This record gives sequence, structure tokens and C-alpha cells, in this order.
Amino acid sequence: MSRKGNKLLLIPSGVSVTINPHLVICKSSHGELKVNVPSVIQVTQTGQHLKVTRSNDEKQSRMYHGTVNSNLHNALIGLSQGFSKRLKIVGVGYKAAVNNNQLTLAIGYSHPVVFTIPHGIKLTCPTPTEIVINGYDKIIVGELAAKIREVRKPEPYNGKGIMYSDEIIIRKVGKTAEGATAPAAPAAKK
Repeated sequence: MSRKGNKLLLIPSGVSVTINPHLVICKSSHGELKVNVPSVIQVTQTGQHLKVTRSNDEKQSRMYHGTVNSNLHNALIGLSQGFSKRLKIVGVGYKAAVNNNQLTLAIGYSHPVVFTIPHGIKLTCPTPTEIVINGYDKIIVGELAAKIREVRKPEPYNGKGIMYSDEIIIRKVGKTAEGATAPAAPAAKK
């Protein structure tokens, strides 16, 4: 029994939902999101709630049940409240700036790395070492944050790189500190 799939979804105020046989379209003032629905899943609206049901109890149907429910939940939350990811940049001389519709990163390469900001995403840099990504589509927000982080992943020895604001980097000890031992005592004479 899918507990996630059986959860009723409340439709927030300001969001309209259109249900088609294999597609659910959610709209608000922020934008529009479409959620694909497999043939074994049915979505029904009762008042201000959405209910997701499945036609049989096969393994594939149970997997789709929870997935469709989660995707609809993410669409409703994104169109009403939005999603946000925060990245921080650690390193001497590492910085970010937003100009027009582009994010420019100076992170230790011989050239600046430039990202074009996708439609529906609001990207800001409150400080030169912080990036805030806001948007209504959870997938696009997460993918953009992962692509930016991929440019210079945080490394465990010095802790430099681009990381999520809540990410914890487990630091490693360098070779010289790890392998250093006290000098051997001189051998006793016989």
C-alpha cells in the first residue's frame, strides 16, 4: 500500500488544475507546469483536493502511484510558494556575479565560466560568494544548482569550491600530517 500515493493534495489558492486522461496541467500567476500521468493512474479532483488512485496492485502501478502524487505535490507547492537553493563559494578570489541574464563565475580557471539563466528562474548574488536560485519548477532549480556546483566541486583537503549552503564537507588530513611519525630511537649497542 503506497502511503505517499494515498495522500490527498490540497490545491492552494491561486492555482488552477486541469485534468486530462494522461496529463495534469497546473497554472498560476508564476507559470504553468505539466505532470504526465501513466495509463494505470487516475487523478480526480474533489473540491479543493486532488486524489491519485491506481487501477491495479502490480509493482509498476504502485511505483507510479507515489511518483505521480509527489510530482503533483511539487507542482502545486512550486506554483504557490516556489523553490529555492542556496550555494556558497569558498576559496581565495572565487566570486560570482549576475549581469543581465547571465551568471559569471570566477573560480580559479584562466577564464570566467558563464551560465545563461533559464526562463522561470530568478538568480541573485547577495554577496560575491553566495548564489540564490529561486523558481517554481523544482526540477529546473535543482538541475541548475547541480550544474553550477559541478564547475568546481568542493574538495576535501582545503575545503575550496562551490557547495550547497547546508552541505558539510568532511575534511581529510594531508599526506605529510597523516604519515609523519616521531624519529626512530637509535639502536642499543651490544
